[in-house]
Amino acid sequence: MLKSAVLKISKTFVLSSLYWVGFLLQAEAQPTQSTNKPNVLFIFADDQRADALGIAGNGYIQTPHIDRLAKTGVRFENAYVMGGTQAAICAPSRAMLMSGKSLFHVYDKLNGVYTMPMHFSKNGYETFGTGKWHNGGATFEASFMKGKNIMLAGMSSHYEVPCRDLGADGKLGKPTIKGFSTDIFAESAIEYLNDYASSDKQNPFFCYVAFTAPHDPRSPRDDYKTMYTPESMPLPGNFKALHPFEFDDLNIRDETLAPWPRTPEIIQESLADYYALISHMDHRIGDIIHTLKKNGLFDNTIIVYAADNGLAMGSHGLLGKQDMYEHSTKVPLIISGPHIPNDKISEALVYLYDLFPTLSDLCQLPATEGIDGKSLMPIMNEEELEVRKTLYTVYRGTARAIRNQSWKLIYYPERNFIQLFNLKSDPLEINNLAAIPEFADKKKELMELLTQAHQEYEDTAELHPAKILPLEYDYKKLKQNPDNLQPPYVLEKYFKGVNLDRVKKSNHQ
Repeated sequence: MLKSAVLKISKTFVLSSLYWVGFLLQAEAQPTQSTNKPNVLFIFADDQRADALGIAGNGYIQTPHIDRLAKTGVRFENAYVMGGTQAAICAPSRAMLMSGKSLFHVYDKLNGVYTMPMHFSKNGYETFGTGKWHNGGATFEASFMKGKNIMLAGMSSHYEVPCRDLGADGKLGKPTIKGFSTDIFAESAIEYLNDYASSDKQNPFFCYVAFTAPHDPRSPRDDYKTMYTPESMPLPGNFKALHPFEFDDLNIRDETLAPWPRTPEIIQESLADYYALISHMDHRIGDIIHTLKKNGLFDNTIIVYAADNGLAMGSHGLLGKQDMYEHSTKVPLIISGPHIPNDKISEALVYLYDLFPTLSDLCQLPATEGIDGKSLMPIMNEEELEVRKTLYTVYRGTARAIRNQSWKLIYYPERNFIQLFNLKSDPLEINNLAAIPEFADKKKELMELLTQAHQEYEDTAELHPAKILPLEYDYKKLKQNPDNLQPPYVLEKYFKGVNLDRVKKSNHQ
């Protein structure tokens, strides 16, 4: 009992200290910033594949406002999240983004970590946040000066979002249930921008808008439910009914959103709802951009559009993001704004955590010590073509991947199994070349690069475990287990045949 009390007091002290550190950083910054610095609008999607944009060559989805951003800026075709040591990839992804640190230097925690919004507030920016914050309430309080409708969770029903506001005391209030998520967060950003425009605009702003779309539940707003018909949705080119081997827990929550084997029909339905969530978000992003223009703020605002991770959506027999395939680790990334080239596409290998030093450079802020990200400004200025030769991604202790411009190797330590793909000729990662003698040298080369990256990134996982697990599995033992965040629309559509009485009851408590 005494030990529990001490731990509770210690936790309270740490959280309180975090708040005061953030408060002092913000207070120190207030009077110093020139107004000729560019503003920053950072828009972050949740679980969006890189190819789920019209501008990325997807002719089946409507994203005109995001596409227009890409036409007025730089789109990075090879942007990645490094991965995670847990199934909720969004938590480490956001921690890396906000800290500029690689995975094994930050994991999913931001307690006591110097963040990107802290850096901007320290250097004269007014910082505002709305939407999903999956790294603890105290770290939001320490990072942002203003905030409205913040969701401190990994997910919720889009119709029932627990939202908190940042009070004048710098503390987040109690949650209030609101809906629809996309509209809540867009309106919060619009309200902030309107208020900022009517102020003296002494300091530039850093406005962070973290949508929870298109993360499941795949339940679009009612007027978007029929925007796309399932029959019109093409299956992914690497669609499979089942993943061909077991490499981790294939019954993880994300994978239970459809039964096994996956059928074309249910993947088409999922894609129709997924695209509807994205198109709704795109429409509201258009409203936010219109607010910038209406208030005369657009021409001096850097706009970043990105997502925390991708999603399988039927590719390789998977639904979630807990794997090393391109569809799950690659994300959209667009940077648009003053002095940034128009309609430029870069093939450079970049991480999300490169955005901290990149935005610091673009806004002419002092460099930050102790971060791992690399500024992408030389690429945007056409001084360099790349900032790194290879890119390393990980999932828990079960999968590691290394890629360069043309080749990719995925290694499953617990199975001692390798996949080798030529991404130039096989971007969908269909043809595993690892067992073909002709490619033995390439496999060896990539495996050496992976081992080197394992050391350089201070990866803590064992690359050569003593116990090797089987690749074979019985899909009939996998069970659908709907969580209580899925609304009736999703339960009735994707959990047919599952006993829903208990789940439906808990949904309405």
